[in-house]
Amino acid sequence: MDQLIKDIDIISGEEAQAVDYKTTPEENTGKTKKIYIESYGCQMNFSDSEIVASIMKENGYDTTADFQQADVVFLNTCSIREKAEQTVRNRLNHFNAVKKNKPEMTIGVLGCMAERLKDKLLEEEKIVDVVVGPDAYRDLPNLVNAAEDGRKGVNTFLSREETYADIAPVRLNSNGVTAFISIMRGCDNMCSFCVVPFTRGRERSRDPHSIVAEARDLFERGYREVTLLGQNVDSYKWSPEENNKARLNKKEEEVSEVVNFANLLEMVAQVNPLLRVRFSTSHPKDITDEVLYTMKKYDNICKYIHLPVQSGNSRVLELMNRTYDREWYLDRVKAIREILGEECGISSDMIAGFCTETEEEHKDTLTLMDIVKYDFSYMFYYSERPGTLAAKKYTDDIPLDVKKRRLNEIIEKQTQLSLERNKLDIGQEQIILIEGTSKKSEFELKGRNSANKVVIVPSEGLKIGDYVKVKIKDCTAATLFGEVLEINPALA
Repeated sequence: MDQLIKDIDIISGEEAQAVDYKTTPEENTGKTKKIYIESYGCQMNFSDSEIVASIMKENGYDTTADFQQADVVFLNTCSIREKAEQTVRNRLNHFNAVKKNKPEMTIGVLGCMAERLKDKLLEEEKIVDVVVGPDAYRDLPNLVNAAEDGRKGVNTFLSREETYADIAPVRLNSNGVTAFISIMRGCDNMCSFCVVPFTRGRERSRDPHSIVAEARDLFERGYREVTLLGQNVDSYKWSPEENNKARLNKKEEEVSEVVNFANLLEMVAQVNPLLRVRFSTSHPKDITDEVLYTMKKYDNICKYIHLPVQSGNSRVLELMNRTYDREWYLDRVKAIREILGEECGISSDMIAGFCTETEEEHKDTLTLMDIVKYDFSYMFYYSERPGTLAAKKYTDDIPLDVKKRRLNEIIEKQTQLSLERNKLDIGQEQIILIEGTSKKSEFELKGRNSANKVVIVPSEGLKIGDYVKVKIKDCTAATLFGEVLEINPALA
């Protein structure tokens, strides 16, 4: 366990084994130039890279999996944790070493780190040619052209309207079965530890009709599951006259209609009963009973909610500016259990060692975990990020060894709870969607059940994209193991 947490920022059961980044696949459609994109961080970043690839393909680029063959190299970056930025800097040094022998190569930084460190990357360190923030991807072809002419390209303008609703993403690293759909951009929550509002701007929601059209197109192309993505999906709010939530709230009586997240969720669920729908991320202050009842109404809306708590102590939550307390959070969990049942999967984010956190307050997180009984969690120790409210107002006063020890205790608690929750599934019959091959054996396939748990089954007679009825026979803290009862059963 000590080795496991030695230098990590995040652990989430089996998710801890997942890759840190994704790259573009090799493609040869006859275009004259090649682009390589390496994406770090959250699913929003991976989704953004699909938008970038689409824009660049329309401007004469094929993708490549080998950056040494690329004319343009982009790093789509994350600023949430210091380790992510360090990784990106190391990669930039690697790319620049190659560029010495290939000076015509253009190197660019996209995303949150670009927004935060634009001047430093361009002028001080001079290690990139192009710096582009999350709202300026339409400008990429022009900025690359400028860089090729010897002029540094930069656009980190934060939009109040941009949602890229009209751009069909290029599905990168796709299994052909599951896909992400971005439904909104930005964040109006000012959590004191988070840089996202400063790097992604204000909340604005995408036209729901374009979201439904994208989901329908994916289904027609063989995809069987979509995940609706947003920094805070429950805050989704759109009208034909205004997609910026802050402005919409001020003139709600003046618009012709308002579509909230529960409405959108129902619209996507109605595309086809065979299209499973997931969403991420929910905010405890915004998730409503209306959303929960919509989930209950439709069998194809998966019964799983990622509901980050961050801390189990109300004083620490106030310092984090989470705008809810322990009691509010537990009330929302109670509503989930009452409306969707004990089998509904719940996961969380937790931060160990936030500023001034005492041992008793840390124990409040552990006791809350015992009450909620999360299926799995993303677990961090606090890492101060420059420019955040916490960095300006609070002293990062918890020693690193204490942070790691507290994180260790959270991890151990979650491992126990994950095993406890998974044991409840043994003997149950469940429907899973086959997504790919098991990491440990080519003779086994993996899928996920409604609660977002990975289920391993024998591969004989199955293919990716099949719905399979299984009986759960065994489990670990991270994985369920099942036997196949029926292939492509009736789901209605």
